[in-house]
This record gives sequence, C-alpha cells and structure tokens, in this order.
Amino acid sequence: MSLRATGDCLIFVMLLLLASCSLGQERAEISAVQPKSAAGEHSEPFVPEMVFIQAGSFTKGSSQPERELAYQLDEAAYWHRLTREQKWYDSELDRQVAYTGSYHISKTAITNEQYAYFIQATNHPAPAVSKETWQSYELVHPYQRTMRFQWADRRPPVGREQHPVVLVSYADATAYAVWLSRKTGQNWRLPGLDEWERAARGDDGRAFPWGDAFDENRLNSHDAGPFDTEVAGSYPNGASPHGVLDMAGQVFEWIGGEPEHSRAWVKGGSWDDSGCGVCRPAARHSRPKALKHILIGFRVVRIN
Repeated sequence: MSLRATGDCLIFVMLLLLASCSLGQERAEISAVQPKSAAGEHSEPFVPEMVFIQAGSFTKGSSQPERELAYQLDEAAYWHRLTREQKWYDSELDRQVAYTGSYHISKTAITNEQYAYFIQATNHPAPAVSKETWQSYELVHPYQRTMRFQWADRRPPVGREQHPVVLVSYADATAYAVWLSRKTGQNWRLPGLDEWERAARGDDGRAFPWGDAFDENRLNSHDAGPFDTEVAGSYPNGASPHGVLDMAGQVFEWIGGEPEHSRAWVKGGSWDDSGCGVCRPAARHSRPKALKHILIGFRVVRIN
C-alpha cells in the first residue's frame, strides 16, 4: 500500500471517530433535557399518578375512644343517634399493628378522564344507570340526582373530566385494573383493606388522614363541601402522611377482597356525609358488587 493510500485511510478513520464522538455528545445532550421516569414508571397520560409506599408496619383498626368520637361527630352533624343505635362502628377491627409489602397507590381516585381511556379502548359499558335499576337500589338519592354523573355517547360529563369517576360497579373497577395491566405490562388491581388503610392514615394510627381531630376544611364532605364531587386532589391540606389525597370524603372507594360472594368493602366516606365518622380510615362497610352509586368510585394499586 502506498503512503498516500495509508494517509487517506488514517484520515477516514479519524473522521469516523470524530463523528461518533459528536453523535454520542448529541445523544447525551438530548437525554439530559428529556424527563426521566423512575424505574418501571410510565409517562403515558392514561397512567394515573402514583405514590410509593415502602414495605413496613402500621397501626390499623380503632379503639373504643375513637369509635365514641365517631358517634359524637355523627350526632352533632345529624342531630340523631341512628349510627350509634345501629352500631355502625362497633364491628371495626380493634387497634393493632399490621404489615404490608411495598406498593404504589394512585394519588387520587381514578378520574373520569383516566377512565375514559379505558372506555375508548374497549367495548366496556360507560358509567350510567337506568331509572329502573336505580330505583331498585332503594337509595335515598332521587334518580334525577344521578343525571349530572351519567356519561353520554361514551364520554364523561362536560366539565367533570377531572372529577372522580362514579356509577361504576366492583366489576367495572376491576375491569379497568385488568385493562391497565395489559396496557402497561404491569400488575394493577384494587387495593386491599390494609393497603388502603395504611395509605390513608400513615403508620401512626391517626383517626383521620391529617390527624386525630376532624376538620371539615380538609375534605369534601357535606359539612362544608358543595354536595357534589369536586376536582380530584382539591384538598392538599387533607393529604395523608404518605401524600395520598382524598382518602376521606369525596367518594367511597371499592376495596379488593370479598367479605361475601356478592358484596365488597367500601371505605373513605363521601361528599354526601356529614360529621364524617364514616370518613375515618378505620371505618368500613360492604355494598353489593353490582351497585353503581353516585357516591362510589375507586383507586388502584400497582405491585412491582
């Protein structure tokens, strides 16, 4: 090979090296300005914002003084003793230490907008209920009150995109979690009782997400709220110690697991409740799984 040919080869190799370095620098610069997600996170708009809760122990259940506080709150708000006479809170689990593994839980209940991605991607029925079905529930709310929550043409009510989705049964909520699992390749489901309660009250066993004293300005309830759902996350001063929002008031939430074959737990209280003994994280009651209520929504957990 001639000296000239050798020199040409060396120049070519140097140019390739310079181009490679330039490309590597450009990629690094692009990477530097792009947002970084935590391992396993998705940035797609259909994925709800999540809060991570580390494996550990927490205090669950309630003491007799806490249950008495709940009855007194109800009596002051409603001017009757119905919840006490029907022993609403007597069956709560006794105060005890429990343990959960680590998990992520959605920061708020699933919104109409987030649920709409599921509806648009599937043939699943949109949230709605007929007058005949509603009347068969024998609830105190008139059918006309459901109209502002009903979807039309498979679309959420206008102006309520960021409100929690309601009029969803236990099966609807579970179907959303299954769809989200398939969509992301991760494991999504409804929270269990212990997962929900720990996210709601932290690890120290407080009576409400923010502390032991009821405060009507820290949640959406009938005490000081609009007697309606509100934009999810509207009460940051009501956050739990883990940073989870709307765990008291706003809407009751379906809980995974079966107290009975045809019923499921709900927790959290709603915009319809006053006094809010029922809004405490320790409180719970069951509802028929087929129920589509204007007071019930859901949130999800993701297990790594």
